[in-house]
Amino acid sequence: MVNDCAERPPVKDGPADGYVRVRLDLAYHGAEFSGWARQKGGRRTVQEEIETALQIVTRSQELHPLTVAGRTDAGVHARGQVAHVDLPAELWEAQREKLMRRLAGRLPGDVRIYRVGEAPAGFDARFSAIWRRYAYRVADHPGGVDPLLRGHVLWHDRPLDLDRMNAAARLLIGEHDFAAYCKKREGATTIRTLLELHWDRVPVDGYASQEGTLAVATVRADAFCHNMVRALVGAMLLVGDGHRPVEFPGEVLAGGVRNSAVNVIRPYGLTLEEVGYPADDLLAERNRAARRMRTLPGTPTAPSGPAAATTPSGPDAT
Repeated sequence: MVNDCAERPPVKDGPADGYVRVRLDLAYHGAEFSGWARQKGGRRTVQEEIETALQIVTRSQELHPLTVAGRTDAGVHARGQVAHVDLPAELWEAQREKLMRRLAGRLPGDVRIYRVGEAPAGFDARFSAIWRRYAYRVADHPGGVDPLLRGHVLWHDRPLDLDRMNAAARLLIGEHDFAAYCKKREGATTIRTLLELHWDRVPVDGYASQEGTLAVATVRADAFCHNMVRALVGAMLLVGDGHRPVEFPGEVLAGGVRNSAVNVIRPYGLTLEEVGYPADDLLAERNRAARRMRTLPGTPTAPSGPAAATTPSGPDAT
């Protein structure tokens, strides 16, 4: 549910006059990054690497800031990330045919931009998105994880029962307040719509000599709050290895507060796989709707005015 009374002041849809909005599709290996967003103290981030490379290859005097679909945490990977950047029209016209190749030559090997193009009217990488899809990969083979996969697969040292985990997952689908699975941020809503959550067995690797499979969680929602995916997976691992009953993740959700039994598991098993957007003619409306504060049915609406200008239900780190 969206609370229109808590809408932020109007924001211009699209770039400023004289600028062109450019969509970037990108991937990165998160191991050596302190997350997506720029940070103080010289920590290496994906945003800073790309913005710096963009400034250098375009020979710009100013830094052109990126807006991203999902701000991933330190150690989290992505291969379906989407960002946008607003560039001066003259600069874009001069660079559009060669920008991706130049960025490939400048960026380090753990971040790649594989598609660059002018965004349609109304597009905002963050607020136009209608869902984000993550995968979390777990190996429960008693011998551990294939060494070539250890950078993006978590080892769980007990066998997992995916039927139990999927039964638990079904209790979490839908629109809920996920405060029990999120790191609280002042002024931010924790209401999200979980669209898809299920576990599947997939082959380890077609070329691997190791027997067995990986347990892979697919997690798709309109947006995620801080630590949400890793906390959800942590709760379901407790169900899968028999430490907790099937009802446990749903009981934690209903409790509305963090449960000390639920660990926010390691980030390296998590990958942002895909971001979904509506048809071009619906982008601007989705952009505006996503900026509104959400409440659950029956929840009192927030006051209008400055007190209502709290964080909407956009994406956050996972």
